[in-house]
Amino acid sequence: MLILIGLSAAAHFAVIALSPSDLYVGALMWCPAAAAFVTWKVRGASPSILSWRPGTGKLALKAYLVPVLYVTTAYLLIWSLGMADFPNGLAIENWAAELGLAETNQPGALFLMILLLALIGVLNAAPTIIGEEIGWRGLLIWELRKLFSFGWVSIISGLIWACWHYPIIYAYGGEDAFRHIAFFTIMIVGMSVIMTYFTFKSGNIWPAVTLHCANNVYIQQIFTPITIETEVSAFWANEYGLMIPIIVWISAIYFWRRARLEGL
Repeated sequence: MLILIGLSAAAHFAVIALSPSDLYVGALMWCPAAAAFVTWKVRGASPSILSWRPGTGKLALKAYLVPVLYVTTAYLLIWSLGMADFPNGLAIENWAAELGLAETNQPGALFLMILLLALIGVLNAAPTIIGEEIGWRGLLIWELRKLFSFGWVSIISGLIWACWHYPIIYAYGGEDAFRHIAFFTIMIVGMSVIMTYFTFKSGNIWPAVTLHCANNVYIQQIFTPITIETEVSAFWANEYGLMIPIIVWISAIYFWRRARLEGL
């Protein structure tokens, strides 16, 4: 943990004080992995959690679909309840231009960009997200499992994972920083329950990687851009709003019960 704190402090300083560039953010996201590898080296342990085991592909696909379901559900509720509007025509016009399509071909641009982001966007997100997952789901939850039950492992690891994000959320959250931290923590701990289930079920990190990638891409790159902000949308939409955490926790309760029934 001390290794993680030291490495992360340096990376957080670079992101906040120097520039929020992809390079510094990528370095930050690999701090959990670096700390895990040092820990394994010191202990003389082998990170078998990185291996691809039978059945992993099926579980990785199921894990990918979980955030697709909860993010889509959350945004459908946000739009239908008038918490935000849809679609953001300007964003879709920009997508059309980026894809080399006519600006008037918004349906085509919307379909093609979502398809590409759902496939290629998720793959592009994986290299840095793997860095996080090696630390959180590759080492941390297995160490916690030696002392705690599934539920406590999920909550403790989720809170640690959330706290690790706090410096950046506070630095860039402005006057809403504390609300962002609160809602983000609720979401992250709920996600931790689901990801802990898939990790213990599969015996490796890859389902957690696909879930984490899909979560980030569907929230940050698909649904948030095509949503039109309103006076109340900041309270409900995106990863710092309240709607996604609510839906995530409905999913989390389901997987918590599954874990109990399956003896995880």
